[in-house]
Amino acid sequence: MSDRGLELAQDKMRAAGVATAAIDTFTRFYRLLEEGATGLVREDDVEPLTGLTRHADLDVPDEEAAEALGRTAIIKLNGGLGTSMGMDKAKSLLEVRRDEAGEPLSFLDVIVGQVRAARRSTGARLPLVLMNSFRTQDDTLAALAPYGDLAVDGLPLDFLQNREPKLRADTLEPVEWPADPTLEWCPPGHGDLYPALHAGGVVHALLEAGFRYASVSNSDNLGATPDGEIAAWFARSGAPYAAEMCLKTPADVKGGQLVVRKADGRIIQRETAQTHPDDMDVSLDPTRHRYFHTNNLWFDLEALAAELDRTGGVLELPLIRNSKTVDPTDGDSPEVVQIESAMGAAVAVFDGATAIEVGRERFLPVKTTNDLLLLRSDVYELTDDFRLRATAPAPLVQLSKTYKTIGAFDERFAAGAPSLRGAEGLSVAGDWTFGADVTVVGDAVLDEPEGGVGTVPDGATVAADGVRA
Repeated sequence: MSDRGLELAQDKMRAAGVATAAIDTFTRFYRLLEEGATGLVREDDVEPLTGLTRHADLDVPDEEAAEALGRTAIIKLNGGLGTSMGMDKAKSLLEVRRDEAGEPLSFLDVIVGQVRAARRSTGARLPLVLMNSFRTQDDTLAALAPYGDLAVDGLPLDFLQNREPKLRADTLEPVEWPADPTLEWCPPGHGDLYPALHAGGVVHALLEAGFRYASVSNSDNLGATPDGEIAAWFARSGAPYAAEMCLKTPADVKGGQLVVRKADGRIIQRETAQTHPDDMDVSLDPTRHRYFHTNNLWFDLEALAAELDRTGGVLELPLIRNSKTVDPTDGDSPEVVQIESAMGAAVAVFDGATAIEVGRERFLPVKTTNDLLLLRSDVYELTDDFRLRATAPAPLVQLSKTYKTIGAFDERFAAGAPSLRGAEGLSVAGDWTFGADVTVVGDAVLDEPEGGVGTVPDGATVAADGVRA
């Protein structure tokens, strides 16, 4: 390990036109990595977060909610490609529902529908601004082109996420991969929101256009709809920053959480990757740590602008060291380190940061095809204002690796998602293709089919004892 690795990485980023704030952020993290920093937050050093205000208990007059939403901008993180699902384009372009005419609706279509509906019902201007990556920008802007009324007051529809070199695990020098040079690069994690906002001048542009608050969330979480009640609560609080938290369920085995640091009583974020293996069980224990982080954030734009200006966009977030292979699809390719950070970790940066407990309806992410099957099923209905409303408790879906990629998934559910409204769970082993009008009931199980491939016939029922014709 030496200065050579950092110098090579900095040169590579400059040559690619990466923003100065992002290079400075990378440099800070690189030094921490060299020093052996792991970013781990040990259980002995923290206490659980408790006593949160509940969204369900808010009493906000309609006028106050509309006024607060009128001063709010919607920012969506849209840099993900969905590579874990076998995609090579923005995940937000994936079909998630169909409209009444049977036409496919992507995540992006639903988000635009939510923003338009909120504008109509409240009179808010409500700009939508996407943080794209260099791989998602072109396709995303092309998909938004038909929505001619979307842009607000000349504000940009997007700004660009930064990128950084993957580092060889043995030397911490930028990896070279001539077979596909694009794999030499990686996103810096959603903590890149801050240098990207600074480099793009987005926060000052929003302030100059008359906006005071920003609601930030992932584009694959369709539950994070524009919400005037939360906007009003946040405005009342006077806090510079707030996070939305959900109560844990048995399905919540991953994701970040907020904890209270014993040393100074400050709220900090602990991601799964920052949890020591010895602390994993207790960190997931819902009787001790009741909440998980939705990655839905609220910012006072004046406080955010002041901090970004003070630091040049380089917020002192904890390092997340992520070990992978340079080609994620080839386990034999060289091991690399990806330097990442979490945007929610900024909770420790802002004095007076707070959090609110929200219902599960505000957390509907799609990280796997298990999640996608639920959102496409009759467990949810799409309302006139483009909200996904639950019609029944969501069952735990566990599909085999056969369904991991979106291509394989769509092929096996070509006739549409089965009815899951009466299901408590669905566990599928092996390779099954589902016919039309299939109903799943109870705690349903499909074991490995004989001969390796099975079919659930049209109109069949899947239950605990398998397929009933």
